[in-house]
Amino acid sequence: MIAAAFHLARCYVARHRAQSLLLAAALALVVALPLCLKVLAHAVEKVMRTRAQSTPLLLGPRGSALDLMLKALYFKRQALPELSAQHLREIRATALAEAIPLDARFHAQGAPIIGTQLEYFAFRHLQVAEGRMITRLGDCVLGARVARERGLAPGGSLFSSQEQVFDMAGVYPLKMRVTGVLAPSGTADDDAVFVDLKTAWLISGAAHGHDDVAAQADTVLKQETANTVANASVRMYHEVTDKNLNTFHFHGAEDSYPLSAILVLPRDAKAEALLAGRYLKDSLPVQLIRPRDVFESLMSTLFQVERLVFIVLGVTLTAALAISALVFALSFRLRSREFRTLSDLGISPAALRLTRALEITLITTTAVLLALLLTWAVQSQAETWVRWLLG
Repeated sequence: MIAAAFHLARCYVARHRAQSLLLAAALALVVALPLCLKVLAHAVEKVMRTRAQSTPLLLGPRGSALDLMLKALYFKRQALPELSAQHLREIRATALAEAIPLDARFHAQGAPIIGTQLEYFAFRHLQVAEGRMITRLGDCVLGARVARERGLAPGGSLFSSQEQVFDMAGVYPLKMRVTGVLAPSGTADDDAVFVDLKTAWLISGAAHGHDDVAAQADTVLKQETANTVANASVRMYHEVTDKNLNTFHFHGAEDSYPLSAILVLPRDAKAEALLAGRYLKDSLPVQLIRPRDVFESLMSTLFQVERLVFIVLGVTLTAALAISALVFALSFRLRSREFRTLSDLGISPAALRLTRALEITLITTTAVLLALLLTWAVQSQAETWVRWLLG
């Protein structure tokens, strides 16, 4: 009886394969949705957690700790105030920790430009795969994905983007020389353009290079003891070359130059505690955060949202199963003549009931297999997609 029932069920499903596959696919999508969501959530947690846990402390402007973490660790565009380079000097003066500055205000073709110092590359274990490291003002090294997607290589050039359409300060895009490409790291560093900290300040307009004013008498408006005022005809340089490198100079005190954040690497647990107490006052314009604590708070919030989403998806799955049951019931009712004919041919009522059950089993089994296949496909690409989205 079982063999006959299975044969009838298989023949029906094969005869109406389009209808059966459509129903199985609809069920598969509803089943796979919460599974894929769970996979993606774990991929986000895995990718972000490693970077947050590897960064002991982070100093930045007072405000949202989450925005500060996203900007300094994942290079996301967050509207945050700046902090002055004076804080960098103060941390280093304590001798309690190593401090690595970050200036993440600018972009080039959509990729963040990160102004930093060579210590950053050692801290993040970044190696140059092609070319060489930054050697002078105006140089840049590219993350692996930036270089690949934009077709750039050592010896090429890249322009910084003008952050404001109407820039009253007259700060123009800087043409940067590409000296190297970093090896893939699977982190936000793959999507960034790295420059020396002074190059970032050059992009901001804190420094500039121009023709020798003293050698062009027709450009001088006023000559003072320690300053020469020239007219607008002086040619400003928007690319640093070996010939004009010596003409670039900075204005103002270096302590006043802006930074986005400072990576703070304390010597030990005692030094970390002392630094935390030093920046505990709410009256200070800066805050010292532990990225791992901020990340755990973020994950806690996301898990609450995730639970709510799963409840909604559970209700959706229940509704989908109810609709599927209705579809099967209507299908069996429409086939009542077919079942009467089978009964007249000698098929027992029990065998007909088993046939119906096996048809449902075949379709639901196909749906589960499709759901698992879709989940496996998402899982195999989840970390790649997450890194692309975070970049």
